[in-house]
Amino acid sequence: MKYRLALGSVAAVGFARFSYGLVVPAMREELGWSLADAGLQTTANGDGYLIGAIVVALVVRRLGTARSFQLGMVVTTMSLAATAATSSYELQLLLRATAGVAGALVFVSGAVIAARRAATDRSAITVFFGGAGLGIALSGLVLPLLLDGNSARWPTAWLLLAAGSLLATIISWSAATSAPTASEHRAKLGRLWPVGIAYVLFGAGYIVYLTFLSTYLAGQHSNARQIAATWTLLGLAAILAPLVWNRAVTTWSGARSMATLIGLQVVAAVLPLLHHSRATVLASAAIFGLTFLNVPASVAALVRRTVPQQGWTATIGALTVLFAAGQTVSPWPAGFLADHLGASTALAWTAVLCGAGALTAFSWPTVFSWKAESRRSLESSASPEP
Repeated sequence: MKYRLALGSVAAVGFARFSYGLVVPAMREELGWSLADAGLQTTANGDGYLIGAIVVALVVRRLGTARSFQLGMVVTTMSLAATAATSSYELQLLLRATAGVAGALVFVSGAVIAARRAATDRSAITVFFGGAGLGIALSGLVLPLLLDGNSARWPTAWLLLAAGSLLATIISWSAATSAPTASEHRAKLGRLWPVGIAYVLFGAGYIVYLTFLSTYLAGQHSNARQIAATWTLLGLAAILAPLVWNRAVTTWSGARSMATLIGLQVVAAVLPLLHHSRATVLASAAIFGLTFLNVPASVAALVRRTVPQQGWTATIGALTVLFAAGQTVSPWPAGFLADHLGASTALAWTAVLCGAGALTAFSWPTVFSWKAESRRSLESSASPEP
């Protein structure tokens, strides 16, 4: 059941969001886009994701968690198919945004379903988020070879992604239907606000790596087979990530797992900057794949440990709003800098923002413990002697 539910992540995240990074070099060549133009498309996807994250709690209250998941899957499939039908930049922006809205519905509602199932199967959360790795691996195996030397095939790439999304929708449909339900309360982040800030910084950093990885590799004269191998390795690593991180995500105290995972994103981004070779690029992709999908998994697990069940949807949705905000504002300026300073700037962008995110996550709940201790000391000093 958990593996069928994970197909939601395959379609809404692996196909609809991350596979764009594989198709964008062909679209740039065929449609005459700059890197800033390509980055703005990712920003549009982030805008849609932000909107979806804002409304998801309302949608869940109206339709239920399972129906919200299913609606997101259907809209995701339709938006991918429609992307193949137009070369209009403005319509592409609209379709990227639509895919973002649908992706948020799938991502948040699927995370809540997985969190509920974690009561009997601790790996349900990491398996759900790890599903996106299968989408990345399949896309990385097929799309670079399909588009090699023939950028005009970019619509075919989107049709293949739509077909894969349709299959995932059909298979995952009953997995969502059988999910248990619970009444929902409004979000109250409270002590989780440093986690939200770290999530913003992570969202702003990791999305740039995935958006411009293929562009960076092409600029380093990597051929289609090398690009395919890099993305396939990244996806396979993401598939294996739940086996590596499940215990840390579900049992480590505080936000230690989140901080560790984001910190490793920094290592992944810096490696090719220190020395460009096939070995360092593959190591970078492997580390990135092993970590990035488990960051949202760690957030969902943290919410499950610290928030009453009735608040899971709203709280995960609120944190996803912050995550989406980071994804929204980051790709265009990163693309602008890459246009003027080179594609490697995108990797530096990822390293800086993820580094800040890791430090912020590591501070939780230490900052609260320090404040509580300071408050107790002040109260003690202010109390009259007996």
